[in-house]
Amino acid sequence: MSSIKFTEAVLTYEAVDAALDKVEQLDLTDLTHRERLRLLERRENWRRRLPAGDHQLINGLTGATQEELGGPLSQVLADSLRVRRSEARRRVDEAADLAPRTTLIGQPVAPRLEHTAAGQRAGHISAEHVAVIRGFFERLPSCVDEPAKARAERDLAEIAAQYRPDELARYADHLAQVLNPDGIFRDADRARRRGVTLGPQQSDGMSRLAGWVTPELRAGIDAVFAKLAAPGMCNPTDDNPITTGPPAPEVSDRDCRSAAQRNHDALNAMVRALLMSGDLGSHNGLPVTIIATASLTDLQERTGQAQTAGGTALPVRDLIRMGAHSYNYLLLFDGAKPCGLYRGRDTRLATPAQRLVLYAVERGCSRPGCTVPAQWCQVHHASADWADGGRTDIDDLTLACGPDNRNATDNGWRTRKRDDGVTEWIPPPHLDHGQRRINSYFHPGRMRSDHDGDEDGDDA
Repeated sequence: MSSIKFTEAVLTYEAVDAALDKVEQLDLTDLTHRERLRLLERRENWRRRLPAGDHQLINGLTGATQEELGGPLSQVLADSLRVRRSEARRRVDEAADLAPRTTLIGQPVAPRLEHTAAGQRAGHISAEHVAVIRGFFERLPSCVDEPAKARAERDLAEIAAQYRPDELARYADHLAQVLNPDGIFRDADRARRRGVTLGPQQSDGMSRLAGWVTPELRAGIDAVFAKLAAPGMCNPTDDNPITTGPPAPEVSDRDCRSAAQRNHDALNAMVRALLMSGDLGSHNGLPVTIIATASLTDLQERTGQAQTAGGTALPVRDLIRMGAHSYNYLLLFDGAKPCGLYRGRDTRLATPAQRLVLYAVERGCSRPGCTVPAQWCQVHHASADWADGGRTDIDDLTLACGPDNRNATDNGWRTRKRDDGVTEWIPPPHLDHGQRRINSYFHPGRMRSDHDGDEDGDDA
Protein backbone atom coordinates (compact mmCIF):
# COMPACT_ATOMS: atom_id res chain seq x y z
CA MET A 1 0.00 0.00 0.00
CA SER A 2 1.36 3.42 -0.89
CA SER A 3 1.83 6.03 1.83
CA ILE A 4 -0.98 8.13 0.30
CA LYS A 5 -3.46 5.26 0.51
CA PHE A 6 -2.35 4.46 4.03
CA THR A 7 -2.79 8.08 5.11
CA GLU A 8 -6.27 8.11 3.58
CA ALA A 9 -7.15 4.88 5.39
CA VAL A 10 -5.88 6.21 8.73
CA LEU A 11 -7.94 9.41 8.36
CA THR A 12 -11.04 7.38 7.54
CA TYR A 13 -10.47 5.05 10.49
CA GLU A 14 -10.05 8.05 12.78
CA ALA A 15 -13.38 9.42 11.55
CA VAL A 16 -14.99 6.05 12.41
CA ASP A 17 -13.40 6.18 15.88
CA ALA A 18 -14.81 9.69 16.39
CA ALA A 19 -18.25 8.56 15.22
CA LEU A 20 -18.18 5.60 17.62
CA ASP A 21 -17.22 7.90 20.46
CA LYS A 22 -20.23 10.05 19.61
CA VAL A 23 -22.50 7.00 19.41
CA GLU A 24 -21.45 5.81 22.86
CA GLN A 25 -22.16 9.26 24.34
CA LEU A 26 -25.80 9.27 23.17
CA ASP A 27 -28.47 9.45 25.85
CA LEU A 28 -30.75 6.46 25.19
CA THR A 29 -32.59 6.37 28.51
CA ASP A 30 -36.02 7.38 27.15
CA LEU A 31 -36.19 5.06 24.13
CA THR A 32 -39.11 2.72 23.63
CA HIS A 33 -38.62 -1.04 23.48
CA ARG A 34 -39.12 -1.04 19.72
CA GLU A 35 -36.57 1.76 19.29
CA ARG A 36 -34.00 -0.13 21.38
CA LEU A 37 -34.47 -3.22 19.22
CA ARG A 38 -34.04 -1.14 16.06
CA LEU A 39 -30.74 0.27 17.31
CA LEU A 40 -29.55 -3.19 18.38
CA GLU A 41 -30.25 -4.39 14.83
CA ARG A 42 -28.04 -1.60 13.50
CA ARG A 43 -25.23 -2.49 15.88
CA GLU A 44 -25.48 -6.14 14.89
CA ASN A 45 -25.26 -5.06 11.26
CA TRP A 46 -22.01 -3.20 12.03
CA ARG A 47 -20.63 -6.21 13.84
CA ARG A 48 -21.36 -8.46 10.87
CA ARG A 49 -19.79 -6.09 8.33
CA LEU A 50 -16.46 -5.60 10.13
CA PRO A 51 -14.95 -9.05 9.31
CA ALA A 52 -15.24 -8.34 5.57
CA GLY A 53 -12.61 -5.62 5.91
CA ASP A 54 -10.45 -7.94 8.01
CA HIS A 55 -10.50 -10.58 5.26
CA GLN A 56 -9.16 -8.16 2.68
CA LEU A 57 -6.33 -7.00 4.93
CA ILE A 58 -5.39 -10.53 5.99
CA ASN A 59 -5.41 -11.83 2.43
CA GLY A 60 -3.01 -9.05 1.52
CA LEU A 61 -0.52 -10.51 4.01
CA THR A 62 -0.69 -14.13 2.84
CA GLY A 63 1.96 -13.59 0.15
CA ALA A 64 4.52 -12.19 2.59
CA THR A 65 7.43 -14.35 3.69
CA GLN A 66 8.11 -15.23 7.32
CA GLU A 67 11.21 -13.05 7.15
CA GLU A 68 9.09 -10.05 6.13
CA LEU A 69 6.46 -10.68 8.81
CA GLY A 70 8.68 -12.03 11.57
CA GLY A 71 7.05 -15.47 11.67
CA PRO A 72 4.04 -17.44 10.39
CA LEU A 73 1.07 -15.20 9.58
CA SER A 74 -1.23 -16.76 12.18
CA GLN A 75 1.41 -16.30 14.90
CA VAL A 76 2.04 -12.67 13.93
CA LEU A 77 -1.70 -11.94 13.89
CA ALA A 78 -2.20 -13.57 17.28
CA ASP A 79 0.57 -11.49 18.85
CA SER A 80 -0.36 -8.22 17.11
CA LEU A 81 -4.13 -8.46 17.75
CA ARG A 82 -3.79 -10.23 21.12
CA VAL A 83 -6.06 -13.12 20.13
CA ARG A 84 -5.63 -16.87 20.56
CA ARG A 85 -3.55 -18.61 17.93
CA SER A 86 -6.50 -20.83 17.08
CA GLU A 87 -8.59 -17.70 16.48
CA ALA A 88 -5.84 -16.21 14.30
CA ARG A 89 -5.67 -19.40 12.22
CA ARG A 90 -9.45 -19.34 11.85
CA ARG A 91 -9.32 -15.76 10.54
CA VAL A 92 -6.60 -16.62 8.03
CA ASP A 93 -8.56 -19.63 6.76
CA GLU A 94 -11.79 -17.62 6.64
CA ALA A 95 -10.12 -14.81 4.71
CA ALA A 96 -8.97 -17.33 2.10
CA ASP A 97 -12.62 -18.27 1.50
CA LEU A 98 -14.28 -14.85 1.77
CA ALA A 99 -11.81 -12.22 0.54
CA PRO A 100 -11.53 -11.17 -3.13
CA ARG A 101 -8.62 -12.85 -4.92
CA THR A 102 -6.37 -12.06 -7.86
CA THR A 103 -4.85 -14.26 -10.55
CA LEU A 104 -1.11 -14.58 -11.14
CA ILE A 105 -1.36 -11.73 -13.66
CA GLY A 106 -3.29 -9.50 -11.27
CA GLN A 107 -6.86 -9.97 -12.56
CA PRO A 108 -9.57 -9.81 -9.86
CA VAL A 109 -11.37 -13.05 -8.96
CA ALA A 110 -14.49 -13.44 -6.82
CA PRO A 111 -14.12 -15.01 -3.36
CA ARG A 112 -14.44 -18.79 -3.12
CA LEU A 113 -17.68 -18.33 -1.15
CA GLU A 114 -18.91 -15.44 -3.26
CA HIS A 115 -22.51 -15.13 -2.05
CA THR A 116 -21.55 -15.66 1.59
CA ALA A 117 -18.96 -12.90 1.31
CA ALA A 118 -21.51 -10.54 -0.24
CA GLY A 119 -24.00 -11.25 2.54
CA GLN A 120 -21.36 -10.57 5.16
CA ARG A 121 -20.35 -7.27 3.54
CA ALA A 122 -24.02 -6.24 3.58
CA GLY A 123 -24.33 -7.12 7.27
CA HIS A 124 -26.86 -9.91 6.67
CA ILE A 125 -24.63 -12.85 7.62
CA SER A 126 -22.92 -13.24 10.99
CA ALA A 127 -19.74 -15.06 11.98
CA GLU A 128 -21.86 -17.98 13.23
CA HIS A 129 -23.58 -18.23 9.84
CA VAL A 130 -20.16 -18.25 8.15
CA ALA A 131 -18.98 -21.06 10.44
CA VAL A 132 -22.00 -23.19 9.49
CA ILE A 133 -21.46 -22.62 5.76
CA ARG A 134 -17.72 -23.32 5.88
CA GLY A 135 -18.34 -26.41 8.01
CA PHE A 136 -20.83 -27.65 5.42
CA PHE A 137 -18.19 -27.60 2.68
CA GLU A 138 -15.56 -29.17 4.95
CA ARG A 139 -17.86 -32.20 5.42
CA LEU A 140 -19.06 -32.36 1.81
CA PRO A 141 -17.62 -35.40 -0.03
CA SER A 142 -15.37 -34.93 -3.04
CA CYS A 143 -17.88 -36.73 -5.30
CA VAL A 144 -20.05 -33.57 -5.41
CA ASP A 145 -19.17 -31.57 -8.54
CA GLU A 146 -18.27 -27.88 -8.64
CA PRO A 147 -21.54 -26.57 -10.21
CA ALA A 148 -23.52 -28.30 -7.45
CA LYS A 149 -21.23 -26.78 -4.81
CA ALA A 150 -21.71 -23.30 -6.32
CA ARG A 151 -25.51 -23.68 -6.22
CA ALA A 152 -25.33 -24.95 -2.65
CA GLU A 153 -23.24 -21.96 -1.57
CA ARG A 154 -25.73 -19.54 -3.09
CA ASP A 155 -28.66 -21.31 -1.40
CA LEU A 156 -26.92 -21.37 1.98
CA ALA A 157 -26.10 -17.66 1.77
CA GLU A 158 -29.74 -16.83 0.96
CA ILE A 159 -31.00 -18.91 3.89
CA ALA A 160 -28.39 -17.38 6.21
CA ALA A 161 -29.68 -13.90 5.40
CA GLN A 162 -33.16 -14.87 6.64
CA TYR A 163 -32.70 -17.39 9.44
CA ARG A 164 -30.73 -17.96 12.66
CA PRO A 165 -27.49 -20.00 12.57
CA ASP A 166 -29.15 -23.02 14.21
CA GLU A 167 -31.89 -22.95 11.57
CA LEU A 168 -29.27 -22.62 8.85
CA ALA A 169 -27.50 -25.69 10.27
CA ARG A 170 -30.71 -27.69 9.91
CA TYR A 171 -30.99 -26.65 6.27
CA ALA A 172 -27.31 -27.46 5.70
CA ASP A 173 -27.86 -31.01 7.00
CA HIS A 174 -30.85 -31.37 4.66
CA LEU A 175 -28.87 -30.05 1.71
CA ALA A 176 -25.99 -32.45 2.41
CA GLN A 177 -28.41 -35.37 2.17
CA VAL A 178 -29.82 -34.02 -1.09
CA LEU A 179 -26.38 -33.68 -2.66
CA ASN A 180 -25.14 -37.07 -1.42
CA PRO A 181 -28.27 -39.24 -1.01
CA ASP A 182 -26.32 -42.51 -1.12
CA GLY A 183 -23.87 -41.42 1.57
CA ILE A 184 -20.82 -41.99 -0.62
CA PHE A 185 -17.57 -41.05 1.15
CA ARG A 186 -14.11 -41.89 -0.10
CA ASP A 187 -10.99 -42.64 1.90
CA ALA A 188 -9.67 -39.19 1.01
CA ASP A 189 -12.81 -37.58 2.50
CA ARG A 190 -12.35 -39.41 5.78
CA ALA A 191 -8.59 -38.75 5.84
CA ARG A 192 -9.26 -35.04 5.37
CA ARG A 193 -11.52 -34.89 8.43
CA ARG A 194 -9.49 -37.11 10.78
CA GLY A 195 -7.93 -35.50 13.83
CA VAL A 196 -7.89 -35.53 17.62
CA THR A 197 -7.46 -32.42 19.74
CA LEU A 198 -6.47 -32.24 23.40
CA GLY A 199 -7.87 -28.99 24.75
CA PRO A 200 -6.22 -26.72 27.32
CA GLN A 201 -6.28 -27.62 30.99
CA GLN A 202 -9.11 -26.14 33.00
CA SER A 203 -8.82 -24.74 36.52
CA ASP A 204 -9.43 -28.23 37.99
CA GLY A 205 -6.66 -29.72 35.84
CA MET A 206 -9.03 -31.55 33.50
CA SER A 207 -8.72 -31.32 29.70
CA ARG A 208 -11.27 -31.96 26.97
CA LEU A 209 -10.47 -34.58 24.32
CA ALA A 210 -12.32 -34.19 21.01
CA GLY A 211 -12.01 -35.08 17.37
CA TRP A 212 -12.88 -37.45 14.54
CA VAL A 213 -11.36 -40.90 14.04
CA THR A 214 -11.19 -43.06 10.92
CA PRO A 215 -13.05 -46.40 10.71
CA GLU A 216 -9.71 -48.19 11.19
CA LEU A 217 -8.93 -46.38 14.44
CA ARG A 218 -12.52 -46.79 15.61
CA ALA A 219 -12.33 -50.55 15.08
CA GLY A 220 -9.07 -50.72 17.02
CA ILE A 221 -10.45 -48.66 19.90
CA ASP A 222 -13.56 -50.84 20.02
CA ALA A 223 -11.42 -53.97 20.35
CA VAL A 224 -9.20 -52.54 23.10
CA PHE A 225 -12.06 -50.99 25.05
CA ALA A 226 -13.96 -54.28 24.96
CA LYS A 227 -11.15 -55.69 27.10
CA LEU A 228 -9.70 -52.80 29.10
CA ALA A 229 -12.95 -50.83 29.61
CA ALA A 230 -14.98 -53.79 30.82
CA PRO A 231 -16.39 -53.56 34.37
CA GLY A 232 -13.65 -54.33 36.88
CA MET A 233 -10.75 -53.61 34.50
CA CYS A 234 -8.15 -50.85 35.00
CA ASN A 235 -10.03 -49.44 37.99
CA PRO A 236 -7.83 -46.78 39.68
CA THR A 237 -9.69 -47.21 42.96
CA ASP A 238 -8.48 -50.82 43.31
CA ASP A 239 -5.28 -51.45 45.23
CA ASN A 240 -4.01 -53.55 42.33
CA PRO A 241 -5.90 -52.58 39.15
CA ILE A 242 -6.45 -55.52 36.80
CA THR A 243 -5.00 -54.99 33.31
CA THR A 244 -4.67 -58.58 32.12
CA GLY A 245 -6.89 -61.67 32.66
CA PRO A 246 -10.62 -61.40 33.46
CA PRO A 247 -11.60 -59.74 36.75
CA ALA A 248 -13.32 -61.79 39.42
CA PRO A 249 -17.14 -61.41 39.56
CA GLU A 250 -16.97 -59.59 42.89
CA VAL A 251 -14.49 -57.09 41.41
CA SER A 252 -16.80 -56.37 38.47
CA ASP A 253 -19.85 -56.11 40.73
CA ARG A 254 -18.36 -53.41 42.93
CA ASP A 255 -17.25 -51.30 39.93
CA CYS A 256 -19.49 -48.21 40.07
CA ARG A 257 -17.81 -46.30 37.19
CA SER A 258 -19.83 -45.13 34.20
CA ALA A 259 -19.00 -46.42 30.72
CA ALA A 260 -17.34 -43.11 29.88
CA GLN A 261 -15.17 -43.30 33.01
CA ARG A 262 -14.14 -46.87 32.17
CA ASN A 263 -13.18 -45.72 28.65
CA HIS A 264 -11.01 -43.00 30.18
CA ASP A 265 -9.26 -45.42 32.53
CA ALA A 266 -8.68 -47.88 29.68
CA LEU A 267 -7.05 -45.13 27.60
CA ASN A 268 -4.87 -44.18 30.58
CA ALA A 269 -3.77 -47.80 30.95
CA MET A 270 -2.92 -47.98 27.22
CA VAL A 271 -0.74 -44.87 27.39
CA ARG A 272 0.97 -45.96 30.61
CA ALA A 273 1.75 -49.41 29.18
CA LEU A 274 3.22 -47.88 26.02
CA LEU A 275 5.41 -45.46 28.01
CA MET A 276 6.67 -48.23 30.30
CA SER A 277 7.40 -50.59 27.41
CA GLY A 278 10.46 -48.61 26.31
CA ASP A 279 9.50 -49.18 22.67
CA LEU A 280 9.23 -45.44 21.93
CA GLY A 281 12.99 -44.88 22.10
CA SER A 282 14.17 -41.31 22.57
CA HIS A 283 13.03 -37.83 21.61
CA ASN A 284 15.36 -34.80 21.49
CA GLY A 285 18.07 -36.80 23.25
CA LEU A 286 15.92 -37.98 26.17
CA PRO A 287 13.89 -41.16 26.71
CA VAL A 288 10.21 -40.81 25.80
CA THR A 289 8.75 -40.52 29.27
CA ILE A 290 6.94 -38.03 31.50
CA ILE A 291 9.43 -35.36 32.58
CA ALA A 292 8.13 -33.31 35.50
CA THR A 293 9.55 -30.48 37.59
CA ALA A 294 8.49 -29.91 41.19
CA SER A 295 9.94 -28.05 44.15
CA LEU A 296 11.58 -30.10 46.89
CA THR A 297 9.18 -28.59 49.44
CA ASP A 298 6.12 -29.70 47.47
CA LEU A 299 7.56 -33.21 47.10
CA GLN A 300 8.19 -33.45 50.84
CA GLU A 301 4.76 -32.11 51.77
CA ARG A 302 2.94 -33.90 48.91
CA THR A 303 1.19 -30.70 47.90
CA GLY A 304 1.12 -28.31 44.95
CA GLN A 305 1.63 -29.04 41.29
CA ALA A 306 4.49 -30.20 39.11
CA GLN A 307 5.03 -28.94 35.56
CA THR A 308 5.69 -31.49 32.84
CA ALA A 309 7.86 -30.87 29.79
CA GLY A 310 4.72 -31.17 27.70
CA GLY A 311 3.11 -28.22 29.48
CA THR A 312 0.78 -30.14 31.80
CA ALA A 313 0.14 -29.11 35.41
CA LEU A 314 0.33 -32.40 37.31
CA PRO A 315 -0.66 -32.66 41.00
CA VAL A 316 2.36 -33.67 43.08
CA ARG A 317 0.33 -36.49 44.67
CA ASP A 318 -0.18 -37.98 41.19
CA LEU A 319 3.51 -37.49 40.38
CA ILE A 320 4.57 -39.43 43.48
CA ARG A 321 2.06 -42.20 42.76
CA MET A 322 3.19 -42.48 39.14
CA GLY A 323 6.86 -42.49 40.16
CA ALA A 324 6.32 -45.42 42.48
CA HIS A 325 5.72 -47.85 39.61
CA SER A 326 7.89 -46.46 36.81
CA TYR A 327 11.49 -46.27 35.70
CA ASN A 328 12.62 -42.82 36.75
CA TYR A 329 15.63 -40.72 37.56
CA LEU A 330 16.06 -37.56 39.59
CA LEU A 331 18.05 -34.41 38.84
CA LEU A 332 18.56 -31.82 41.59
CA PHE A 333 20.08 -28.42 40.91
CA ASP A 334 20.29 -25.37 43.13
CA GLY A 335 22.74 -22.73 41.93
CA ALA A 336 25.57 -25.22 41.49
CA LYS A 337 27.53 -25.96 38.32
CA PRO A 338 27.67 -29.76 38.10
CA CYS A 339 29.68 -31.49 35.42
CA GLY A 340 27.67 -31.83 32.22
CA LEU A 341 26.01 -28.42 32.34
CA TYR A 342 29.05 -26.47 31.10
CA ARG A 343 30.55 -28.04 27.98
CA GLY A 344 32.05 -24.99 26.24
CA ARG A 345 33.21 -25.87 22.73
CA ASP A 346 33.37 -29.62 23.44
CA THR A 347 30.02 -30.32 21.80
CA ARG A 348 27.36 -28.51 19.79
CA LEU A 349 24.44 -30.59 21.03
CA ALA A 350 22.98 -30.07 24.48
CA THR A 351 23.49 -32.89 26.98
CA PRO A 352 20.52 -34.71 28.55
CA ALA A 353 21.25 -32.93 31.85
CA GLN A 354 21.19 -29.53 30.11
CA ARG A 355 17.88 -30.37 28.47
CA LEU A 356 16.36 -31.36 31.81
CA VAL A 357 17.45 -28.07 33.36
CA LEU A 358 16.03 -26.08 30.41
CA TYR A 359 12.77 -28.04 30.61
CA ALA A 360 12.52 -27.13 34.28
CA VAL A 361 13.56 -23.47 34.01
CA GLU A 362 12.09 -22.33 30.69
CA ARG A 363 9.22 -24.85 30.30
CA GLY A 364 8.76 -24.00 26.62
CA CYS A 365 9.88 -21.93 23.64
CA SER A 366 11.43 -18.66 24.81
CA ARG A 367 10.24 -16.53 21.86
CA PRO A 368 7.64 -13.96 23.01
CA GLY A 369 4.12 -15.19 22.42
CA CYS A 370 5.08 -18.78 21.52
CA THR A 371 3.09 -21.53 23.26
CA VAL A 372 5.09 -24.61 22.20
CA PRO A 373 5.99 -26.68 25.31
CA ALA A 374 9.50 -27.84 26.13
CA GLN A 375 9.21 -31.38 24.77
CA TRP A 376 8.59 -30.00 21.28
CA CYS A 377 11.52 -27.56 21.37
CA GLN A 378 15.12 -27.54 20.23
CA VAL A 379 18.05 -26.15 22.20
CA HIS A 380 19.36 -22.85 20.84
CA HIS A 381 22.63 -21.05 21.64
CA ALA A 382 21.42 -17.68 22.90
CA SER A 383 24.33 -15.22 22.56
CA ALA A 384 26.17 -16.67 19.58
CA ASP A 385 25.34 -19.55 17.28
CA TRP A 386 27.63 -22.58 17.50
CA ALA A 387 29.04 -21.80 14.03
CA ASP A 388 29.97 -18.32 15.27
CA GLY A 389 31.85 -19.52 18.32
CA GLY A 390 28.95 -20.11 20.70
CA ARG A 391 29.48 -22.20 23.82
CA THR A 392 27.29 -25.09 24.96
CA ASP A 393 26.99 -23.81 28.53
CA ILE A 394 23.75 -23.97 30.45
CA ASP A 395 23.72 -20.22 31.17
CA ASP A 396 23.83 -19.46 27.44
CA LEU A 397 21.31 -22.03 26.18
CA THR A 398 17.61 -21.55 25.62
CA LEU A 399 14.64 -23.42 24.17
CA ALA A 400 13.12 -22.57 20.79
CA CYS A 401 10.61 -24.46 18.67
CA GLY A 402 11.72 -25.42 15.16
CA PRO A 403 10.32 -22.39 13.28
CA ASP A 404 11.53 -19.91 15.91
CA ASN A 405 14.95 -21.55 16.05
CA ARG A 406 15.24 -20.95 12.30
CA ASN A 407 14.03 -17.37 12.77
CA ALA A 408 16.81 -16.73 15.26
CA THR A 409 19.38 -18.19 12.88
CA ASP A 410 18.24 -17.14 9.39
CA ASN A 411 15.79 -14.23 9.55
CA GLY A 412 17.64 -11.49 11.39
CA TRP A 413 16.38 -12.06 14.94
CA ARG A 414 18.91 -12.01 17.78
CA THR A 415 18.72 -13.64 21.20
CA ARG A 416 20.63 -12.99 24.39
CA LYS A 417 20.48 -13.82 28.08
CA ARG A 418 19.57 -10.93 30.36
CA ASP A 419 21.23 -10.46 33.73
CA ASP A 420 18.31 -12.26 35.39
CA GLY A 421 18.85 -15.32 33.13
CA VAL A 422 15.72 -14.71 31.04
CA THR A 423 16.12 -15.06 27.27
CA GLU A 424 15.39 -11.89 25.31
CA TRP A 425 14.47 -11.87 21.60
CA ILE A 426 15.46 -8.79 19.59
CA PRO A 427 13.70 -8.39 16.23
CA PRO A 428 15.41 -7.03 13.12
CA PRO A 429 14.91 -3.26 12.66
CA HIS A 430 12.13 -3.56 10.04
CA LEU A 431 10.07 -5.72 12.43
CA ASP A 432 10.71 -3.76 15.62
CA HIS A 433 7.31 -2.33 16.59
CA GLY A 434 7.86 -2.17 20.33
CA GLN A 435 6.56 -5.71 20.90
CA ARG A 436 7.35 -7.82 23.96
CA ARG A 437 10.84 -9.30 24.02
CA ILE A 438 10.51 -12.07 26.59
CA ASN A 439 8.01 -14.92 26.76
CA SER A 440 5.88 -14.99 29.91
CA TYR A 441 3.37 -17.56 28.64
CA PHE A 442 4.99 -20.34 30.66
CA HIS A 443 5.65 -18.00 33.62
CA PRO A 444 2.38 -16.07 34.13
CA GLY A 445 3.61 -14.71 37.43
CA ARG A 446 6.07 -12.41 35.67
CA MET A 447 3.59 -10.95 33.14
CA ARG A 448 3.32 -7.72 35.10
CA SER A 449 7.02 -7.08 34.53
CA ASP A 450 7.09 -8.50 30.98
CA HIS A 451 7.75 -5.06 29.53
CA ASP A 452 10.75 -4.42 31.79
CA GLY A 453 13.99 -5.24 29.96
CA ASP A 454 17.60 -4.17 30.03
CA GLU A 455 18.16 -0.45 30.17
CA ASP A 456 21.01 -0.75 27.67
CA GLY A 457 18.82 -0.94 24.57
CA ASP A 458 19.54 -3.51 21.91
CA ASP A 459 23.28 -3.79 22.29
CA ALA A 460 24.32 -7.26 23.35
